[in-house]
Amino acid sequence: MTVSLVTGGNRGLGLAIVKTLAAKGHIVYMGVRDLEKGSKVCEGLVQEGLNVKPIEIDVTKSATIKDAVARIKDEHDYLDVLINNAGVMLDSGEGQNSVLNVDPVIVSKTFEVNTVGALIMSQAIAPLMKENGKGRIINISSGMGSLSEMEGGWAAYRMSKSALNALTKILHAELNSSGISVNSVCPGWVRTDLGGEKAPLSPEEGARTPVWLATMNEPPSGKFFRNKEEIQW
Repeated sequence: MTVSLVTGGNRGLGLAIVKTLAAKGHIVYMGVRDLEKGSKVCEGLVQEGLNVKPIEIDVTKSATIKDAVARIKDEHDYLDVLINNAGVMLDSGEGQNSVLNVDPVIVSKTFEVNTVGALIMSQAIAPLMKENGKGRIINISSGMGSLSEMEGGWAAYRMSKSALNALTKILHAELNSSGISVNSVCPGWVRTDLGGEKAPLSPEEGARTPVWLATMNEPPSGKFFRNKEEIQW
């Protein structure tokens, strides 16, 4: 059985990824900060016949990550897919959209979740994948972090996603020889708490590319994708 872990998996894009992977036969660990709320969501999915397990993960708290990895290793001794989906967009207050005005504290908090969180998750999971000689790490990034598409505004979010893309390339360089693929995905503008109601894509549509990378035969590595097509960094 293929075993997958999705951080930030109890709502929005993360939940859509969880449900789609489980529908394809994966055992999916749904990473959630609030285990009680996550368990309630999982109950409904299990009733639909999906093999989904809630697991407490706050990407800003290393202890929860360590405990989660220990549980996965105990229950399965391997993990095939890690999707670093947990993310925030905090620079949305009055005047905070400009790089000239953004509060450095907002920048730091955004990086803590969007970039450092993915780093810590990858550091914790990589040894388990290396032991089994295979694995896939998929980082949910954004076109807003693409240097080739870079514009003004939303500075903290943009910088954190650019740094996440850098992490993808570094992980690829260090892990590809171990049979582990690492890629970034821009899911597009998705109707979630982060994306807002005006976004044109449903969570299910946003989930298509990360699920494609998680399930395809012989995945690429060190690439940035949108709509199942490679895009520029």
